[in-house]
Amino acid sequence: MAEANDKTQLLYQNLQDAGCTPEMIQKCMALDAEHNCADLLFQLSQYRKTLLEQMHLRQKELDCLDFLIYRLKKQKSKI
Repeated sequence: MAEANDKTQLLYQNLQDAGCTPEMIQKCMALDAEHNCADLLFQLSQYRKTLLEQMHLRQKELDCLDFLIYRLKKQKSKI
């Protein structure tokens, strides 16, 4: 039975490493315990979508900041 416990512990650790909230971890662990793979995959896919959207937003912010830095450096070199 140690193998099942290891699988459960690995899932828990992976959810933590992925930045899941305690509530989401609890929900995913319950779905895993119920062997509800379809709903577990759905929850993880939704979370992945959220992370990807956040990443794209941050990339846009970085692009804006890079452009501002570029513009200011260019302006400074003209002085």
